[in-house]
Amino acid sequence: MASSSGESAPAGPLTGLRVLDLSRVLAGPYCTMLLADAGADVIKVEPPAGDDTRAWGPPYLPGCEPREGYPGDSAYFASCNRNKRGIAVDLRTPEGQEIVRRLAARADVVVENFKLGTMERWGLGYEDVLRPLNPRLVYASISGFGRDGPDAELPGYDFVVQAAAGLMSITGEPDGEPMKVGVAVSDLTTGMLCAFAILAALWRRQLTGQGQRVDLSLLETQVGWLANVAQNYLVTGKPPRRYGNAHANIVPYQVLHAQDRPFVVAVGNDRQFERFVMLLGRPELASDPRFATNAARVLHRDELVALLDEVLRTRPAGYWLAGMREMGIPGGPVRTIPEVFDDPQVRHREMLVEVDHPAAGALKLVGIPFKFGDTPGRVRRPPPRLGEHTLEVLAEVGYTPAEVTALVAAGVVRALEAPRAPDPEALEDIDGRFRGP
Repeated sequence: MASSSGESAPAGPLTGLRVLDLSRVLAGPYCTMLLADAGADVIKVEPPAGDDTRAWGPPYLPGCEPREGYPGDSAYFASCNRNKRGIAVDLRTPEGQEIVRRLAARADVVVENFKLGTMERWGLGYEDVLRPLNPRLVYASISGFGRDGPDAELPGYDFVVQAAAGLMSITGEPDGEPMKVGVAVSDLTTGMLCAFAILAALWRRQLTGQGQRVDLSLLETQVGWLANVAQNYLVTGKPPRRYGNAHANIVPYQVLHAQDRPFVVAVGNDRQFERFVMLLGRPELASDPRFATNAARVLHRDELVALLDEVLRTRPAGYWLAGMREMGIPGGPVRTIPEVFDDPQVRHREMLVEVDHPAAGALKLVGIPFKFGDTPGRVRRPPPRLGEHTLEVLAEVGYTPAEVTALVAAGVVRALEAPRAPDPEALEDIDGRFRGP
């Protein structure tokens, strides 16, 4: 298990990029976490009550359970907010909106996923406020169904979009119910695509000096990620069906059963099939007209799988997997999550890391899945506690200790640390004091 290398780690490739993260829950925070993993300085802005996902437990980080006045630090929140600095600001107030404007004026990127029209109502819209304030700003908006069209006003939830975008119709057993994927895949893929789109817009800015809006929705992302299944339909006009753990276009490419447990066989071409049936002691299947080509195997799927199943159940999965590995036949075990994090390859690739957390102590986190040869990403920070960096970040954009004290006292911001002793003059008539120049 790799340990966090802290702030002294080699700088990631996005070091120097400043990202203002106004997003909540998963798609937006996952996007900004990817940018932070690559070295960007990401400032996560939460309401004083915290991101909804802080309370999405149990489980909670040890010592970070909910208590009166604090929503807790859930494992869910930790999954998509590492490497960020966190501040707590009430965006419904004029003073809170001015804080965001000051931060956006110095930022390279803003990411938000509020309901359509919310940012404009708060005086934080891109076209009318933030773009004139910072023409180089890349402003990414994530929604459920897009910024226009008949469904633009609908709230966007991953489960709803997995259903509405067709994913559930092709997931699950052939005779069973439509099923969602075990993680919020529409949210996660939208977050990944948003990170890509932001970097594309930043490259364009490098050429022109101008930022732009980046517009993504869960619906469009998930429709795009239907990939070959969608294209099969567009070519044939036939609605795709569910194949369970099998593949619509390749056979055998599915879960099969050994004597002791299921495992995966992923035969990708006819040569691999020849080697596979040789391993099974049934080399004649490779020359059988029903199975000699992938197209034939797709047509005679049930017959072939029944023949393979009869042989595979005679020995344990470990025997077959060892032989497949030796013969270069793709496949693998169906692991549980504990088995995944015990796997030598997963650990060797630093997909399990440990970082010091101010309340939870040594905290295990999922590692960073992308690697850079010269500017490696690192887990530099644990997920922030609510308001952990409020004082630090506000000082960076020109707020004096007295002004911060007044903002905390008025409930505009929340700070994990207590600010300096209140200045009586700062507490008088705070309305309008923080509008900025």
